[in-house]
Amino acid sequence: MIKRDGTLNVVTKEMFGGPGETIIKNLIEGDEFCGKGRLFAHNVLKPGVTLGNHQHVNDFEAYYILKGVGDYNDNGVETKLYPGDVAYCPEGETHGITNNGEEDLEIIALILFDKKD
Repeated sequence: MIKRDGTLNVVTKEMFGGPGETIIKNLIEGDEFCGKGRLFAHNVLKPGVTLGNHQHVNDFEAYYILKGVGDYNDNGVETKLYPGDVAYCPEGETHGITNNGEEDLEIIALILFDKKD
């Protein structure tokens, strides 16, 4: 299956109480995950936008930074993320990210279900 750029579902919304709206381009959705996950998306945070801190329960998330610099909160520990960096938030932990820079922050985000048993 091929999905062309102009056919992908794009939504814009405030995420987890952070200021501003995240632009979310869904790369895979719904049944395409075969019950193994819930998000594979190209996210864009304009300058000043925050994807607020949130906890992962029964799933985990990875961010891959494509462009820009993000201020990443990893369970209360702040650090900078740069293009090429990967941040991983295991099940039960919390994270969030803010674009305090002057250019768009572009992230590939993947959320898969945690099936340890």
